[in-house]
Amino acid sequence: MSTWDYSFWSALVQISILLVAALIGNTVRRLVPFVRKSLLPSAVVGGLIILIFKFIPAVNKFIDANFMEGIAYHCLALGFIAIALKNNVNKSDGTGIVVKTGAVVVGTYLIQGIVGITITILLSLAIKELIPAAGLLLPLGFGQGPGQALNFGSTYELNGLYGGRSFGLTIATVGFLVACIVGVIYLNILKHKNRLLDVNKGEFTEIVEQADAPNDIPLSDSIDKFTVQVGIVLGTYLLTYLLMWGVTAIIDTGILGNFGENTLKPLIWGFNFLFGTLFALLVKKIIQLLRKCNAMKRDYVNNYMMNRISGFVFDMMILAGISAIQFEVIQKLWLPLLLLCVFGTAVTFVYLDFVCKRLYPTYRYQAMVSLFGMLTGTASTGMILLREIDPKFQTPAANNLIMQSVPAMAFGFPMLLLAGYAAGGMTASIITLAACIGLFAVMNVIVFVKFKRKKKTGIGSDLSDGNQGEQ
Repeated sequence: MSTWDYSFWSALVQISILLVAALIGNTVRRLVPFVRKSLLPSAVVGGLIILIFKFIPAVNKFIDANFMEGIAYHCLALGFIAIALKNNVNKSDGTGIVVKTGAVVVGTYLIQGIVGITITILLSLAIKELIPAAGLLLPLGFGQGPGQALNFGSTYELNGLYGGRSFGLTIATVGFLVACIVGVIYLNILKHKNRLLDVNKGEFTEIVEQADAPNDIPLSDSIDKFTVQVGIVLGTYLLTYLLMWGVTAIIDTGILGNFGENTLKPLIWGFNFLFGTLFALLVKKIIQLLRKCNAMKRDYVNNYMMNRISGFVFDMMILAGISAIQFEVIQKLWLPLLLLCVFGTAVTFVYLDFVCKRLYPTYRYQAMVSLFGMLTGTASTGMILLREIDPKFQTPAANNLIMQSVPAMAFGFPMLLLAGYAAGGMTASIITLAACIGLFAVMNVIVFVKFKRKKKTGIGSDLSDGNQGEQ
C-alpha cells in the first residue's frame, strides 16, 4: 500500500477529526456564554459541530460512519476496563445508602424501559421499520450512553429495526441535551424559589488527584509509565477478544443451531464491555496477589493515569457516537424517537423526584440533579450539574454517584439479558415488558423497605438504611 493512498491515512484522519472537533467544542464552550451556561460537555459540543457539518453532502461523505461506530463500540469497553483496573480508594459508609442508590439507578432504567417498550410495541403495529423491542434503547441510550445504545442498536438492526445503530445513538445524543438543558432549567427554578438556601456558597474547589504514589513505577524508565498503563488496558481487552472469539468459534460449528447464531453471538459481542470489566477485575486480582507474595515489587497500575485513559476514551466515545448518526433514520422514525425521548424525560424526572424527596431528605436536590444528569446523560454530566449547587461536594450525593456502580451492575444484569432476549419478536417483547415490571417492583422494595434485625440484647433495632443523609 502506498503512503499517499487515503486508505493508509483514513483511520488517523478520522481520529484527528474527532479530536479537533473536541478542541473546537471546548473553545466554543468557553467563549459562548449560552453554551457555557448550558453545561454541555465539550465532547458533546464537538460532536454536535460535526453533526451540523454533516448536513453538507461533501462532509457527510467524508465522515466514515462505520469507523465512528467502531470507535464508540471499543471505547465503551476500554473505559470500563480502565475504571475496573483502578485500586479502590473509596469506602462505603456502611449505611446501605450505596446499595439503595444502585437500586434507584436500575429502577430508573427499568421504568424507562417499561415506558419505551410499551410505546414501540404499539407503534410497531403500524410502522414496519420498527420492531417491538426498540423502546429498550431508551434506557440504554439515556442511562448508559452511546456505547451501549450502539451495541444493542446493532443487535436490533439485525432483527429488523431500520437503522438500529443510528436510532440508538440519536437517543443517546438527545439524552445529553436533556441532561444539560432540562437540568439547568430545573436548577434555575430551584434558585428562583429559594430552595437552595442550605447550599454552601463559594467558588468551586478543584479536586486535585495524586499523580504518583510511593510504590509506583518510575515516570520515565526503559519504558514510559503511561505506555505501561495503556499496555495493561489493551492487554486486558485482548483477553476479552480472545474469549469472545473462542466462544464464537464454538457457535460457528453449528452445535447451538439458530439460537447460537442469531441470539447468542450478537449478545456475546454486544457484552464486550462486561467481559472486559470481568477480565480487568481478574487482572487486578492477579496483580494484588503478586504484590502480596512479593513477586512484584511495584504498583504497575496508577489510578491517576487510569482516570486519564477512561476520560479520554469516554470523550472519544461521545464524539464518535454523535458523529455516526445518520439523518435517514431520524427522518423515517422521527415519531418513535420523539415519543421515546419526551416520555422518557418525563418519567425519569417524575420518578427521581419522587424517590429523592423520600430517600435523601437532607440533600434531596443535590441527589436529584446528580442522578437526573447521569440517568439521561453520563456520570460526568451528573457531576457537572451537582457542582452548580454543591461546589465542594459536601453532601453525600457525589459519593453515592460514584459508589453505586457496583450494586447497580449486579441489579442491572438481568435487564441487559432481557434487552437481548426482547429482540426475538412481539411475544418476547411482551414477556420482557412483564419481567421489567416485576423487576421494577423488586428495586422499589430494596429502595423503600426498612429491614430490621434483633440485637444480641434482644432489643430490636433498625438497620441504618441510608434515609438520614450525612452532611
